Amino acid sequence: MKQHPVYSIDNFKTDLGKNELYINTFTNHLKAHSFIEKPHRHNFYLLVLFTRGTGKHEIDFTRYNIKPGSLFVLQPGQIHNWQLSEDIDGYIFFYSQEIYNLYFGNKKVEDYPFYQSVMNQPEIVLDENEVNKIKPLFDLMIVESQINLPKKTDKLLNLLDCIHIEISRKYLLVSKHISHSYNYKIHQLEQLLEQYYKLEKSPSFYADAMNITLKHLNRICKETLNQTVTEIITNRIVLESKRLLTNPTQSVNQIADELGFDDYSYFTRLFKKKTGITPNVFRKNLN
Repeated sequence: MKQHPVYSIDNFKTDLGKNELYINTFTNHLKAHSFIEKPHRHNFYLLVLFTRGTGKHEIDFTRYNIKPGSLFVLQPGQIHNWQLSEDIDGYIFFYSQEIYNLYFGNKKVEDYPFYQSVMNQPEIVLDENEVNKIKPLFDLMIVESQINLPKKTDKLLNLLDCIHIEISRKYLLVSKHISHSYNYKIHQLEQLLEQYYKLEKSPSFYADAMNITLKHLNRICKETLNQTVTEIITNRIVLESKRLLTNPTQSVNQIADELGFDDYSYFTRLFKKKTGITPNVFRKNLN
């Protein structure tokens, strides 16, 4: 079993003169980069809208059907691959956290709900009217990327932000994440979890760090995500376990140790309880 490669934006040809931004139609992208159909990771954010064709898109071991109107938002570190029909087309954009956050200053790309691990749902399906509404923004991105005029990067980033806003409206509607004070707490939990999940497995740790009771934090998580704090922590650990298990050079014992488990057997039981199989069986199935 081969370890999945991790691609940077500079692995992809671009005429923008920057390695933090990549913009292309999907057909042209495939012509130059056929290797992207194999499982791999990115160290950047990825946005793709399919306007024609069909296929399968597997993201972090979950498979999605591709059809016109399928829109996918991927964050750094996610493993994905796809199987595509011959007539596939659409748009594909890459961008780094640095170029986005430095430009907007008080707005961060990771603040968008579709780029948060706790609330992450990478697939959004647009109907025909929604595609027709958002498609001109994608077309403007393509046109702007192909010309050389002053303030080019400014316009591209502002168009990208407009696309993010349109996606957020659809995402929040579909995901039923009602905008209220609980969303701020979920975002706070998200940031703490990404920082500490390998070291801290106790729900009480996160409640204490947020200066609220565990009972209240559980209420927030259940109402917003229909999960307990324990379930959220476990899901994050198991997801990272699956990603690490794709690396054949690491033993399961080493992975358990990296994720902060002193007891290898407990890690195995936790993984099996969540997935129905042991880490070794999961790795064998990857072959």
